[in-house]
Amino acid sequence: MVRIVGVDPGTKTFDAIVLEDGLVRSEQSFDTFSIAKEPQILIDGVDRLEPDYVVAPSGYGVPITFGDNIRDSRRFAAEVILLSTEDVIRVGAEAGEVGIWVYDAIVKTLSHLIDRYRERVVFLPAVIHLPTVPRYRKVNKVDMGTVDKLASAFLAVHEISERRGEDYGRVNIIVTELGYGYAASMAVERGAVVDGVGGSYASIGTLTAGALDLEVVVGAGVWSRWDVFYGGVFYGAKAFDMEAVARGYEAGEEPYVSMFNAFIEGVAKDIARMRISSPKADTVVLTGRHSRVDLIVKRLREVLRDVDITTLRGLKGASKAKEAAQGYTAIGDGVFGGYFKDLVKHMGIEGACGTSADYIIHPRAQEFAARIRRAYVESVYRPRLCRE
Repeated sequence: MVRIVGVDPGTKTFDAIVLEDGLVRSEQSFDTFSIAKEPQILIDGVDRLEPDYVVAPSGYGVPITFGDNIRDSRRFAAEVILLSTEDVIRVGAEAGEVGIWVYDAIVKTLSHLIDRYRERVVFLPAVIHLPTVPRYRKVNKVDMGTVDKLASAFLAVHEISERRGEDYGRVNIIVTELGYGYAASMAVERGAVVDGVGGSYASIGTLTAGALDLEVVVGAGVWSRWDVFYGGVFYGAKAFDMEAVARGYEAGEEPYVSMFNAFIEGVAKDIARMRISSPKADTVVLTGRHSRVDLIVKRLREVLRDVDITTLRGLKGASKAKEAAQGYTAIGDGVFGGYFKDLVKHMGIEGACGTSADYIIHPRAQEFAARIRRAYVESVYRPRLCRE
């Protein structure tokens, strides 16, 4: 029986899952801060699971790429997967930025996985790489849902199809991932993702400020790579616990009321945007850590009264791993020809191409887009670029 190990690099925890024939056989969770300080914890944890295949943390995504197709593992990890550079990561780490420590840990972990597992390790695409998303929806976008968010959508399509006893092609839903630091909403039409809004492009998150008025951008003038980790609900509330923010909201205390309302209304607006792209969507599927906060679910149901809102049970055998980790592993299982291969094919994941910066048309960002594309082409042997 083939043993697939998938690793989801969450903001709060890194989750590793062992999947065999569609069933979760083992789950492990590693504190992200601990991994940031000592990446060997994650490296040893994966190796101990004795995988036949590994689904590696894939960040901003890449067309399906196996380890033996990577010629420069550190550059591939830093520039293509994380949209950064080793120099920026070094500077951020020296400055004590925990988020950048995580980036450094990911680079070290991916280098190990590539060197050890070669053709048995795979990297996955994000929403922007999918051929099912029209090009016009990708213009000036980078994050339409990172790989972990796509993974949650994958799990949602599988479970909703199974729950209703319907073919994948009859699944029309909105999947909204409410992660610890970042949120995303994705439109699913006929079982395939056709649009998405995520991370620092979505409305305000708990860590990230989300989509910013460009006047804020030009007013600040100079930005660092790690500034995307700041300016969200937690910073406004001065509390880094969504349950605490919810309690303050219920007590009618500021700034909790304003911050909680900003989060709920922002998520609701992102969902509304996705319903334009999937007009037949009859259900919103909530996933992620904050989908377990009862008040968030309650308030979203009050705001979005004309659509059903549900959550997921998850894969058989799973008890604690987040939906993104389950989806990560399931996609990898399908890529390697396992239980989920038909859904991988249906969702167009095998047809993913290009880089996450290919669709930028703003003149100021052309150098950035060119750098990411060059890094991809030069760090793999056989790049899979999109046809113009």
